[in-house]
Amino acid sequence: MNNTITISYAHMFRLSDDCGIFEHAKFTEPRTENGYCVDDVARALVVAVREPEPGTQLLALTQVYLDFVVSALTTDGRFHNRRGSDRTWQDEPSLEDHWGRGLWALGSVVARRPDLAEAALAHFTVGARRRSQWPRAMAFAALGAAEVLQADPTNQVARELLASASALIGPPTRKLHWRWPEPRLDYANAVLAEAILVAGAALGEERTHADGLVMLRWLLEVETAGDHLSVTPVDGWTTGELRPGFDQQPIEVASLADACARAYDQTGDQRWKDAVLLCDSWFRGANDAGTPLLDEVSGGCCDGLEPTGRNENQGAESTLALISTQQQARRLQRER
Repeated sequence: MNNTITISYAHMFRLSDDCGIFEHAKFTEPRTENGYCVDDVARALVVAVREPEPGTQLLALTQVYLDFVVSALTTDGRFHNRRGSDRTWQDEPSLEDHWGRGLWALGSVVARRPDLAEAALAHFTVGARRRSQWPRAMAFAALGAAEVLQADPTNQVARELLASASALIGPPTRKLHWRWPEPRLDYANAVLAEAILVAGAALGEERTHADGLVMLRWLLEVETAGDHLSVTPVDGWTTGELRPGFDQQPIEVASLADACARAYDQTGDQRWKDAVLLCDSWFRGANDAGTPLLDEVSGGCCDGLEPTGRNENQGAESTLALISTQQQARRLQRER
């Protein structure tokens, strides 16, 4: 792997306009007819505010993405998700994953953009008083709460949201072969472990934090094959099913990179830093198909890893997963 990680925002820019970021692409061209979703615009906002040296275009898009997320929020704390190319909302507001991602994005703005923090916090507070029945939605929301607590450690709404997320996700089982709170691995799995890690750290609960490390250590072991990652496929995985499985999704690797970066920041344990670099390598071809998903020409990321190669379309979720992973790997490399 190259010693220096460089990040291209070119394809992210290509997929974006003055409303948000288009969800799908045909190869590298945005499929504008499919419109936008909060899931992806929230991811884009997190990525945008994470960049320590944003250029003019990224700064402008940060405001675009923030406006989109805020406009999706209803007065009762739920979020719309789907927005058509005519810019009208196409669904009823709910408390599914996009609700959690919306709160994660707003919390990230609170922590990383002081000039936008006051307004972002006001909107975060509206959504954060709600609770979702879905563990991943609550886990994404917990990441936003953790960001808010970085800026204001006394914020009670954020602390209560973290406690609720931790309780819903729950501890790993005591079975040595299955140190996970769910009977089956699904998608973006590592976000559950990361939510437990941030809850344990922020709430001063050592046992909870230890549970998060147990979960993440086990997941990393399950999703590693020899010298490369072999991550949970789109249909999930449980004991007894064949590995490797396909289609593997970049979002699974990005959530693992985020969680391992968090574990490294909290513990200083080198294994977690090595794992983040392994995630970066997965995009470059150190994977079960030996195929890079990073497109060096476009700056984008292919939509999935298949047994004989890759899905050549480069949609928003995959490209943002790539950039997010690169951001974590670059940051940890610079901290040598």
